[in-house]
Amino acid sequence: MPAVTVRGLSVETHRRLKARAAKKGNSTEAEIRLILDEAVRPVKKEVGLGTRLRAIGKKYGGFDLEIKRDQTPLEPAVFD
Repeated sequence: MPAVTVRGLSVETHRRLKARAAKKGNSTEAEIRLILDEAVRPVKKEVGLGTRLRAIGKKYGGFDLEIKRDQTPLEPAVFD
């Protein structure tokens, strides 16, 4: 397994790292591995439905959708 040595780490950073690890119940080394794994893991970007629909519309030349909102006031609900 590869090893990494970090030199010149400030005392404050080391103290905070140890506190963070202790709070999670990890060793300092395990916490460092978790931090590094998270930092280099590819970001999983999920595409929403609106973005997908927009891409489909763009593929076929797009379209203009004119929506007019009904401004009629709603009647209050009656519960008997």
